[in-house]
Amino acid sequence: MNIGIRLHDTIAGTLPRRAAAAAAQGFTCAHVALYKVLDTPPAPADFSPALAATLVRETDPLQIAILGCYLNLAHPDEAEYKQTLAQYLAYLRLSAWVGRCIVGTETGNPNAEYRYDPAFSHTDEALALFIRRLEPVVKEAEALGTTIAIEPVYTHIVHTPQRARYVLDTFASPSLKIILDPVNLLHPDNLDRRDDVIASAIDLLGPDIAAIHLKDYVLENGQMLTVPSGQGVMDDRPVLAYAAHHMPDVPMTLENTAPDNAAAARAHIERVFNEVK
Repeated sequence: MNIGIRLHDTIAGTLPRRAAAAAAQGFTCAHVALYKVLDTPPAPADFSPALAATLVRETDPLQIAILGCYLNLAHPDEAEYKQTLAQYLAYLRLSAWVGRCIVGTETGNPNAEYRYDPAFSHTDEALALFIRRLEPVVKEAEALGTTIAIEPVYTHIVHTPQRARYVLDTFASPSLKIILDPVNLLHPDNLDRRDDVIASAIDLLGPDIAAIHLKDYVLENGQMLTVPSGQGVMDDRPVLAYAAHHMPDVPMTLENTAPDNAAAARAHIERVFNEVK
């Protein structure tokens, strides 16, 4: 397995300190969100081969699997979008210099607050806006030979495996892939179909999965609360079985962990992976 962690979920401190702590807990790769692990995140103009070399050196021995750029491409203000687009293009350049790790993102909401709006977030108009906004990002990824990976989330525009497949087919680009987070595809609205939702994700998106995010959930008063892997009721076996048989080296990064429970969450995922492989 290539199992990792979000570096901002590790102990506080410098990048080398965070990376060393993650490696000591048995992780081999990392999700790096610069705005969450650096005191002063670089502006797009500051991205350079030198910055990439520093990141690689300071996260050693971990592989940088994902550069997180989770900004709202569907923001209704065009000026705001242009600033967001500049960030995405800078992250893609950084990805190429780092070694062509993927740039990961979610698909946003059509409002300034990045807020789930049941009346608008899942509309065809919102989807068309996202696709139009994503187009220059995909073109830049193609030009650089790197990858932008979108993460479907029930409370965002691309909220189902079917919609994610539609976006992939619209671009038909080798530079557009999927980050599969099974829990993010779930919501109280569809929990009664949980196994079908996850099966559809594997069936429709499997060959295009570039990374997997793993966490768990519990139900309290009808609401889903996310928790570290192994502490809830999520069944990770279908996704881990697919990974074990079709992409055993795919980066799998844990979410919603803390320094005192990350190793246990990793051990849980490794145990399930070994059971289903």
